[in-house]
Amino acid sequence: METDLLIQIENLQLTELDFLIRMLVTVGIGFVLGLEREFSKHSKNMEVFAGIRTFTIVALLGFLTTYLSIIFTYWIFIAGFLGVLSIVAISYWVTSVKGEIGSTTEFAVIFTFLLGGLILVGSINLSLALTVVTLVLLSLKLTFRTMIGQLTQNELYAFVRFVVVALLILPFLPNEFYGPYDVINPREVGWIIVLISGIGFVGYILMKFLGTDRGILLTSILGGLVSSTFVTFTFSKKSKETPELSKIYAVGIFAAATIMVIRVLLLVFIFNKAMLAGLVLPLFIVLLTAFGIALFFYKSQFGKPHTIDKIVLGDPLNIKNAVFFGIFYMGILLLVSYANHIYGAKGIYVSSAISALTDIDAIAISVSKLGGTTMNFLIAQNAILLAVLSNTVVKIGIAVFMGSIALKKYVLIGYGCIFIAGIVGFLVLNFF
Repeated sequence: METDLLIQIENLQLTELDFLIRMLVTVGIGFVLGLEREFSKHSKNMEVFAGIRTFTIVALLGFLTTYLSIIFTYWIFIAGFLGVLSIVAISYWVTSVKGEIGSTTEFAVIFTFLLGGLILVGSINLSLALTVVTLVLLSLKLTFRTMIGQLTQNELYAFVRFVVVALLILPFLPNEFYGPYDVINPREVGWIIVLISGIGFVGYILMKFLGTDRGILLTSILGGLVSSTFVTFTFSKKSKETPELSKIYAVGIFAAATIMVIRVLLLVFIFNKAMLAGLVLPLFIVLLTAFGIALFFYKSQFGKPHTIDKIVLGDPLNIKNAVFFGIFYMGILLLVSYANHIYGAKGIYVSSAISALTDIDAIAISVSKLGGTTMNFLIAQNAILLAVLSNTVVKIGIAVFMGSIALKKYVLIGYGCIFIAGIVGFLVLNFF
């Protein structure tokens, strides 16, 4: 009923129950932020400027002043905000006089006030997300300091280059289609370059700070985020250097293959959700097989002593490789479009098999973009499955020619099963 409404304006209607729920959420957010700050100071035997009670009250103050500003005048919220700023400024001045220079808690108090107001107007999910991010930033102070202390100048420059590419170059690329068949979009190609270089950069940082001593599995999973073919190549070479580790290297290779299938599913989901329905079951068969093979070899290796090899990290941000991939992606897009235009389905399948000789990201992205537009879904889905099969054959060849005798046996067994699973998936897609 209208009489139950506390607020009824054009963009906001608030009942007493809504008000109570949002107030409880506000109390919860103030409580957890205050708990983190109080625990952080208490563990260091430091005086607490703002703890559980202060943060909770500040959050409620932001909530209440926002409510009153909607009912009466926005000056009430401004007055409340200025009041909080004044108290924070005085606290900072007092602590700085004592030689304690630090403003994290003070800014957190101001932020908590704003969160209280944000919850009142209905942005509860956004407020909760911001609270989680804030908690992570507040609680990882020591971790961040340790990480920063271990960064090299080259790694810092790599991060700056990534920010420049992602935030200063990408947004200004034209969002229009050019070239033959109107399939080349500079913004899209730039986004792919940022995506590929970003994945590589994140993988580099994780491997640097988590360490390869966590196991071959960690390095293979991280490597599989970028290229399972690279993982196969690297581990095959290492298996010849240390043949006694061939089985654990095989586990890493199959783990990377599992990640590859997940990566393909994610790429199809990102670029063409409509194509995913027909591919879920065929790719799930391959995924389940790859995971089962990796688990089988892991279980057979579990408990046996082995050393952990360190993989050379290389360049933290390989923009050249990402740009090359972007150019390669454009070439694949043109090749697939040309093959589809001139030769129909047969041409698409040939280009898919060829492009998968390196890895399947480019063909997965390009075919997904064309599926349902210049190419029907079934042809696009078959092209992706064919690329998976072709890439599997390539990785078998790499292991056979570069790996130890034991690794060759493991890979032939494991990837042989994965290849058969791919054939089964192909049959399921086309005949069931």
